[in-house]
Amino acid sequence: MSQESAKVTGTELLERIERAIRQDGRYSPEAFDFLHRGLELATRLKHGPNARRTPRHVSGQELCHTLRALALQMWGPLAREVLRRWNIHRTRDFGEMVYLLIDLDLMGRQDSDDIADFDDVYDFRTAFGSYKIPLGAAGQEDRSG
Repeated sequence: MSQESAKVTGTELLERIERAIRQDGRYSPEAFDFLHRGLELATRLKHGPNARRTPRHVSGQELCHTLRALALQMWGPLAREVLRRWNIHRTRDFGEMVYLLIDLDLMGRQDSDDIADFDDVYDFRTAFGSYKIPLGAAGQEDRSG
């Protein structure tokens, strides 16, 4: 086999990933896009803006907390509903997604990592149920006159 035929394009890799996610069937491809965004954010928060250039690691708990903050930022009071539509009901679901990517050799792990790191990091009802919409300046009345 020549090197030419052994190369996998970015498009082919994305198609392979999406096929594997759909074959697994537990979570939608959109959920994995969200997971990827959260992982990038958690990595930047922990390791700084140049984190892509060096080996890096975030814990299951750190990733779960970042995903919560990202979901609230993106969808506000609808965050829990969006995650529910993707079949994500608890923090363990984030771990199941991560470990699927590990099984596909798309993510690495440390010997100390365990899927149990994702268990009960927070309760979804509590984490997403008490969201308050910030009114800020747009919600304040003009009392200048």
